[in-house]
Amino acid sequence: MLIIFTRYPTPGKVKTRLIPAVGARAAASLHRQMTDNTLYQARKLSQPIPVPVAVHFDGNNSQQIADWLGKDLIYEVQGDGDLGVRMNRSISLACQSADRVVLIGTDCPGLTTEILTQAFEMLLDRDLVLGAAVDGGYYLIGMCQPQPELFVGIDWSTDRVLHQTIDIANRLNLAIGYLPTLADIDRPEDLPLLAQAGLGAKISIVMPALNEAGSIAKVLANIQPLPNVEVILVDGGSIDDTVAIAAGLGVKVLSAAKGRAHQMNVGAKAATGEILLFLHADTVLPLNFETMVRSTFAPPLSGSKPAPVAGAFSLQIDNPLPSLRSIERLVAWRSRWRQMPYGDQAIFLTAATFWELGGFVELPIMEDFELIRRLQRLGQIEILAAPVVTSARRWLTWGVWQTTLINQAIVLGYLVGVPPARLASWYRRK
Repeated sequence: MLIIFTRYPTPGKVKTRLIPAVGARAAASLHRQMTDNTLYQARKLSQPIPVPVAVHFDGNNSQQIADWLGKDLIYEVQGDGDLGVRMNRSISLACQSADRVVLIGTDCPGLTTEILTQAFEMLLDRDLVLGAAVDGGYYLIGMCQPQPELFVGIDWSTDRVLHQTIDIANRLNLAIGYLPTLADIDRPEDLPLLAQAGLGAKISIVMPALNEAGSIAKVLANIQPLPNVEVILVDGGSIDDTVAIAAGLGVKVLSAAKGRAHQMNVGAKAATGEILLFLHADTVLPLNFETMVRSTFAPPLSGSKPAPVAGAFSLQIDNPLPSLRSIERLVAWRSRWRQMPYGDQAIFLTAATFWELGGFVELPIMEDFELIRRLQRLGQIEILAAPVVTSARRWLTWGVWQTTLINQAIVLGYLVGVPPARLASWYRRK
């Protein structure tokens, strides 16, 4: 029998060590994706070997768990006690009806059907099978009969778990089989392993640029390179070192006629990712942005609201002026309550949705506003709590409130039908 330990993906209750980095919602979505991936590997196991699969869950929401994972599995409550008590209880129960029992968690994306098969085969001539984790624990334990001593006196959630378990097994004269060492996803620094394991859609970052040599290196610093993320800079005719800096950092550089909407469409056509993220060249994405973006589009659980059609980040302006904090609050209100983020908030959506809409309307101004208006007709736009950090140069050059009034006047003019070319002319003249 294969036992899988998991719990329902309630935000704030799962993968809690990841929450400071990605937020409770993204952490819960990650837990869900990794559980789904584990079940996918487990269900394939029944093809070469007839192995029943049991899900032992933490909590009392058996109906939710079954609705989520399917009716073809055996479900049991883990019960009370620390991790060792619960694992021993589950294995002892399974050994009453199975001659080989393997127990796993769901936070090891490198665990495959082949490794699971190897574990069961090892139990034909071993008393104990262990899959060592990089962090000093183990991602898999298997045995042919209960061994309660293996779960007593263990310092759970430390790097001593595996060595302590092996010491006890040696004292018991158990024959041990060892599986390949794999990494768990427990901490923020583990997140890149998700993409390396093939989990998560590819993200294409499309960045229109024109004479951004002063900011481009900082913007690219935390996004290049990342697994399963490509960056495409579309230059509109820079006469400074923008292109040289980007190319030197390994970014794909394209050239296009000047015009942000046109440049972004050119970049989107060259993109190979399932998700498109449009980033201004003076705006820095938050750490672990890729995890938050992918989690936004995770398929909804049964009975929950539909997945968003697009997303954007909250906004932070890189200057300590109190008046700019007021601007950030106004942007937060506009984004969340009116579902109207602007381009400096790094709008992202699936490539399929982008092309369904026909891409950006190639306007000389307001292309982001028009895209969001069309997206609103399709569904919800998710505003992530994590902020992008954008340059304060516009506000500092023109004045904080003057800049805000100009922006709102342009929006009003667009809504009442002033031609975009005329609006762009007014904007350039301030």
